[in-house]
Amino acid sequence: MTRLLLADDHTILRDGIRALLSAEPDLDVVGEASNGAEVLALLETTPVDVVLMDVQMPVLDGFATVPELRQRFPDVRVLVLTMLDHENYVARMLEAGALGYVLKNAAISEITHAIRTVSAGNPFLCTEIGLNMLYKAVAQRAGAEDSAADGHSGADLTARELEVLKLIAEGLTNGEIADKLFTSKRTIETHRQNIIAKTQAKNTAALIKLAVSRGLIS
Repeated sequence: MTRLLLADDHTILRDGIRALLSAEPDLDVVGEASNGAEVLALLETTPVDVVLMDVQMPVLDGFATVPELRQRFPDVRVLVLTMLDHENYVARMLEAGALGYVLKNAAISEITHAIRTVSAGNPFLCTEIGLNMLYKAVAQRAGAEDSAADGHSGADLTARELEVLKLIAEGLTNGEIADKLFTSKRTIETHRQNIIAKTQAKNTAALIKLAVSRGLIS
């Protein structure tokens, strides 16, 4: 049984997570906190295996809480659950001592998998964060080559747009891409329009060529 402490300043979110996790027989929510100070106080009296923690909280935020938590309670693992998807936030929390990082828009199956992974002492990055970092690295490496080959680099494509570009090139429809990335069809349509505007691609064939040149597909 993995004992969990939920730390988020939004009560409705904690209630929702608790309700979703109640269906998991091996996960037990043993406490809740609305800020980092409450987390540290609860850990003094409550045995906990994993703290599921937001970054932005009042009184004591995640950046300040995690280093102190890791020093005082080294056996407790921290899994970040937040909407902050920028790589700087990810890096800062991992450097502070968090073992995993998951976005709040992740599927409950991914969140529960993350909890079990971190509880076992293994690091975890959610799919969206991992792909964003991967595609950004790919984009930076391929930018100069694209500029020479195509006359325009498209180097200002975001990590998410690169992810959408890859799936377009693989032949997925906007609806299928939306399902795969756990977002709306309208959001994917917006990403597609932005990609076309930035790359000046005239058709899907041109988008496929760009994806190949970037190494997103073979």
